[in-house]
Amino acid sequence: MASLIAILDVKGKPLIQRMYRDDVPVTSLEQFIPIIYEMEEENQQIVPCFTRDGVNYMHIKHSNLYLLAVSRRNTNAMEALIFLNKLKEVLIEYFKALEEESIRDNFVVIYELMDEMMDFGHPQATESKILQEYITQEYHALEIQQQAKSLASVTNAVSWRSEGLKYKRNEVFLDVIESVNMLVNTSGSVVRSEILGQVAMKCYLSGMPELRLGLNDKVATESSRSGAKAIEMEDMRFHQCVRLARFESDRTISFIPPDGEFELMSYRISTHIEKPLIWVEASVNHFGTRIQFTVKVTAQFKRSSSANNVEIVVPVPEDADTPKFKVPAGSASYAPDKSAFVWKLKKLPGGKDYTMRAELSLPTVRSSDVDYALAAEKGQRQPITVKFEIPYFTVSGIKVRYLKTIEKSGYQAVPWVRYITQNGDYSLRTGSLPSAAARGDGYEDH
Repeated sequence: MASLIAILDVKGKPLIQRMYRDDVPVTSLEQFIPIIYEMEEENQQIVPCFTRDGVNYMHIKHSNLYLLAVSRRNTNAMEALIFLNKLKEVLIEYFKALEEESIRDNFVVIYELMDEMMDFGHPQATESKILQEYITQEYHALEIQQQAKSLASVTNAVSWRSEGLKYKRNEVFLDVIESVNMLVNTSGSVVRSEILGQVAMKCYLSGMPELRLGLNDKVATESSRSGAKAIEMEDMRFHQCVRLARFESDRTISFIPPDGEFELMSYRISTHIEKPLIWVEASVNHFGTRIQFTVKVTAQFKRSSSANNVEIVVPVPEDADTPKFKVPAGSASYAPDKSAFVWKLKKLPGGKDYTMRAELSLPTVRSSDVDYALAAEKGQRQPITVKFEIPYFTVSGIKVRYLKTIEKSGYQAVPWVRYITQNGDYSLRTGSLPSAAARGDGYEDH
């Protein structure tokens, strides 16, 4: 697959390199950065794979480093890029951060990892949990027993899980986490919305068990035959342990899990959400050297649920100071570094609404203040952002129907399932609303 793997700094200087085959010249590394510069000068898109002078270059960039694979043969480019990403993940697992300094301080460990992860240019063991069992920063010499164990892990079809695991209590924890990305315009209409979901697991199981996970019938990648509207998942990604053929045939997610924490699958749903889960509207009024905000938050989800740790960030003019707040629930604070004030609610029950008021002083009446008011009227002011977490609730309606554990010893595992909906990029644009007298809300402007 690859003749040479190297990690280069931003100037193209090799920090570490490992030659697996001798069919490419070492000088090929010197040509990499000049080719990148040439692409930039010609305003070309910098692609992850390209060929020059009969040499194939495949690379990814992380921070200020390039991870590069070089080959002479007709290489599977996707396999090479996946390997480079796995190498990056393993090095981050070992050293917590992948930087020039961490590479210079750990040459021996990195060479050992590169030798174990690739053999004669072909990927071998790429799971960090398996590698950490016999390659450590403190002790680099490999014992014969450890080498045999590593060989079994590589050649075994289940290279992501070690054999002989034992637990006194066999448990499986499964979290269905959905993040809502949403943009709402000044009229309250949802302009953009999507759901990013993931199924995260923690497995503490003995032996080599097989798990079977079934989701509710409404969830499918295409419409059901009955004509009922199905939830169309896009960009579905599974952990390598999932048997894809089984999933394609009967929608059952069957797998032998890694030990400990891992992400089983992720997905995206480009559905139009009719109304925001949490709606925030704000009126902004200027009175000379003072500016007043009236902010109302409404929980537009079912009453049986509650949002926890709600945080509403309302932007204010950069030179505003001396804040005063009147809050019916939670607490409010001024964040000058964000040019905003933050309203925090530990709990917001479904169907409930609260209204708070904030007043800030402005140094002088300047054109900037007028521009701020005009920007508010035109919807050009920075949007209000909302953070929240709603347990026991999913926007898409995804549910776990069953989670079965099959192991030759016949033990019964205890499954725990949790649902969480949280904010992603959740922004609401609000305009300047009528003054207090015109609103008739009972507030007086002083």
